[in-house]
Amino acid sequence: MAPTEKRARVFVTGRVQGVCFRDSTRRQARSLGLSGWVKNLDDGRVELLAEGPEADVNALIKWCHGGPPIAKVDGVEVHWESEAEGLGEFRITW
Repeated sequence: MAPTEKRARVFVTGRVQGVCFRDSTRRQARSLGLSGWVKNLDDGRVELLAEGPEADVNALIKWCHGGPPIAKVDGVEVHWESEAEGLGEFRITW
């Protein structure tokens, strides 16, 4: 992995389940060329792990603050992690 690439684990709170947040996140991440995944959590949050060029990871995080049109995002918590290759194409996971 190139030194300019970063990995972020992101937790999004609010009305983010049942509003196409995961599918919209996947489309946004793929358009940015990022690797990783997105999933719903039992507590109502959405979690995602995104890896790629720092500017593109930051663009996805910025997008998460709004999400798709019918979502209502109350908060975005970001944890930067050590990079590890092998996440593959950005996908929805369960």
